[in-house]
Amino acid sequence: MTGFINVNKAVGASSAREVAIIKRLTHVPCGHMGTLDPMADGVLPVAVGNAARLFDYFLKKEKTYVATFRFGEHFDTLDTTGTVLNSGGRIPSVEEIEGVIPSLVGEVMQIPPRYSAKNVNGKRGYQLAREGVDFQLPPKKVTINCIKLLRQVDEKSFSFEIICGGGTYIRSIARDMAEMLSTYAAMSALTRTKSGIFTIENAVSISSLTENNVYEYLIPCDSVLPFESFYPKGVTAKKLFNGLGVESGLNDGTYKIYTEDENFYGLAVVTGGTMKMRTKLC
Repeated sequence: MTGFINVNKAVGASSAREVAIIKRLTHVPCGHMGTLDPMADGVLPVAVGNAARLFDYFLKKEKTYVATFRFGEHFDTLDTTGTVLNSGGRIPSVEEIEGVIPSLVGEVMQIPPRYSAKNVNGKRGYQLAREGVDFQLPPKKVTINCIKLLRQVDEKSFSFEIICGGGTYIRSIARDMAEMLSTYAAMSALTRTKSGIFTIENAVSISSLTENNVYEYLIPCDSVLPFESFYPKGVTAKKLFNGLGVESGLNDGTYKIYTEDENFYGLAVVTGGTMKMRTKLC
């Protein structure tokens, strides 16, 4: 059993819990393709079986979020689940917010939240933060494609649509936006509406899955990979499936490889006219 289940994670549930439930239902190893914090909901693609070997491919995929930022307060976690460190900051206007958004878009250097899974000398950032250890996380380059102010939710809160690359912290965007506006802000709600080809419209609640119907929601691996297909034959197939490079007249790039009985086998890469398997799924 290999493929993906597009889970609509509920607020309050951990990503690990959702994966554990699917593992129990399918009786095979599973893993998520990009975690969501417990306070967030939305799209959580879960890889079932050997589909987890495609993690690096999905890690780089574009993601879309709808986030709510509450201005005027600063929390240690950069979201409203933490402890308030400062309050009384001013509430910016719609015009002020829209004025700083262009400075937050593009390839930017972003400092991850201290309360994150980032590794610091063998320990997670959130572990050190909870222990009261003073440490700094280095900035890293992330890609933020679009930030759109959707509406003002209430006196202090505004809703945004954010399209970004993998590894971007939405909580850090709230912090950085507030700093540009000389105030504080924290993320108070987050929904992931899209992760690569997986969308919230096609996601299933974990509570809807059972051992009897889970297979109905399994998405085949090859259907979510936007590469050309290749069907090697004879000696070429034998060499390729044994890990050897074979001559190819195909253009450089990644290809979906199938067995002679047309079962999806994995991904191969052509470089300089030579094809070689990169990821085997069976």
